Amino acid sequence: MFKKQLTLLASVLALLIITLGSCKSKYEKLKASNDYAKKYQEAIKYYNKQDYNKALGLFEVLVERYRGRAEAEDLFYYYAFTNYKLKDYTAARYHFKTFADTYPSSTRAEECRFFSAYCYYLDSPIYSLDQDNTLKAIESLQLFINLYPKSDRVTEASKLIQNLRDKLETKAYANAKLYLTISDYQSAVIAFNNALRDYPDTKYGEEMEYLIVKAQYLYASHSREDKQEDRYNLAVVYANQFNEKFPSSKYGSDAKDLAKDSERGAQYAKRIMAEATNNYKLAEKLAKKDSVKTSAPSEKNQPQKIPY
Repeated sequence: MFKKQLTLLASVLALLIITLGSCKSKYEKLKASNDYAKKYQEAIKYYNKQDYNKALGLFEVLVERYRGRAEAEDLFYYYAFTNYKLKDYTAARYHFKTFADTYPSSTRAEECRFFSAYCYYLDSPIYSLDQDNTLKAIESLQLFINLYPKSDRVTEASKLIQNLRDKLETKAYANAKLYLTISDYQSAVIAFNNALRDYPDTKYGEEMEYLIVKAQYLYASHSREDKQEDRYNLAVVYANQFNEKFPSSKYGSDAKDLAKDSERGAQYAKRIMAEATNNYKLAEKLAKKDSVKTSAPSEKNQPQKIPY
């Protein structure tokens, strides 16, 4: 009895293997055949059944064969979308753009131009990585808007552009904060100012303007005495501008303290430099210092104490 069951099971498995093997060989046989019309029909069927891998295998065989023929427009359209459905956005955007460039009068040209740009959008990485694709996505989406200003997709394209700009804005903010974290205070001031220039309506505006005050103060406090007066005075200017612009800011108290400390720092630096004019040893000592002092890791982002 047990042997009969094993024999029956083996027969069923053998039949299943043969059946699966024949299905596979049927597809491979079609792919290798010269019946291009049949390949075309089956590729569309596979696409409509959402079997995109098999559809792609046939489309790849067909694209060169049908280039320049009447059937090519449909073929290239399906080919682009097959890559898109398989999430190969690099290939898809290329084929969408090729379609739009090759068939500019097609009713599908607008759609393909949009999806070419949208593939760049989908390939745009998180803000901490290189943003080359983000910039290309913005450029491509803006080109779409310029080419099809009355398109129903213009609103969507505009929203996508704003999403991408938000990402660039966040990257600029994060990069500027990184300079502050690693105690490169001068670069932090420059980076924050550049970010505010490039994104004047940024949601990080208030915080960044405060951090400019902080970074400039730290830059001054870590500078050589002959550089400190001007750098502290600039910190005061930044602090006053911040408090005028954001009178109710949660950073207001800190900004005012930084302004007061900067004023005292500037006065102290001025006294030291005046004393150095009559004290050769002090002048020589100051001249030997680096223009910006270095601090131990535990002292990062902490102002140096100013003796009064």
